[in-house]
Amino acid sequence: MTSSLDQLKATGTVVVSDSGDFASIGKYKPQDATTNPSLILAASKKPEYGALLDAAIERAKAGPGTPEEKVDNALDYLLVQFGKEILKIIPGKVSTEVDAAFSFDTQASIDKALHIIELYEAEGISKDRILIKIASTWEGIKAAEVLQRDHGINCNLTLMFSLPQAIAAAEAGAFLISPFVGRILDWFKASTKKDYSKEEDPGVASVKSIFNYYKKFGYKTIVMGASFRNIGEITELAGCDYLTISPNLLEELLNSDAPVPKKLDADAASALNLEKKTYINSEPTFRFDFNEDQMAVEKLREGISKFAADAVTLKEIIKKKLAQ
Repeated sequence: MTSSLDQLKATGTVVVSDSGDFASIGKYKPQDATTNPSLILAASKKPEYGALLDAAIERAKAGPGTPEEKVDNALDYLLVQFGKEILKIIPGKVSTEVDAAFSFDTQASIDKALHIIELYEAEGISKDRILIKIASTWEGIKAAEVLQRDHGINCNLTLMFSLPQAIAAAEAGAFLISPFVGRILDWFKASTKKDYSKEEDPGVASVKSIFNYYKKFGYKTIVMGASFRNIGEITELAGCDYLTISPNLLEELLNSDAPVPKKLDADAASALNLEKKTYINSEPTFRFDFNEDQMAVEKLREGISKFAADAVTLKEIIKKKLAQ
């Protein structure tokens, strides 16, 4: 029997590996891969990745800058080295994240993105193979707009929990968005104290609404469901443009032969009766509409804080090694 993973790919969904552990990526033959500070932190603690961390440390030591700047430089080198190794395995793109501490600073996000691309290009890697990952704040969306329009740098707007964020991202011309599924489910389970079947999963429903909106109104921005808790969430989104999946869930799909019928369909979405909204040059309206969604507000705040904290932890590890 054909595996559930192969069936998922056959629905037209592009499978992406959500991992910094590139040793496991090739097994599942994903097209792309995504990383974030939490994944890099977890991977960097494994002995087999020590050489990458050591190389980043030595390069930062040899370079200019204050001790604090050397720490930042080493982290940037580390992120790029992980991306470089991943790109040796996959045929497509890798997402590399801008520090979540810049989530509310448009210019700092732009500057950091340009620096990351410069580091990749110095390694002989074209910007065409990189997605710059930025949190879906208003400031992050505006940074992506500038990077896409003025620099031809493709962006992945992450930590997305609501339709207003998705609409603003599409209007900004973002290459790709990462609406989070599992974290939405987490919030609703904690809030309502009930369990949800895969058919009624609120995270799945959120991605479906974004997918349908994009296809109805002809937006080219790629919808990539992310942050899954179980394979039921994944199979309910079969037919979505992309899905980024952790290695443990990829393994489950690979070892399953359960049917995976197509659930999302662009042609069907185009026939839906949906209201079109716009946030172009309308920051107050965006902020109001986003603020009306308690779940989205809380999960965005939590996600930014967690990614920023893991980046700080990575920097502390680097700082100690630089001092040795």
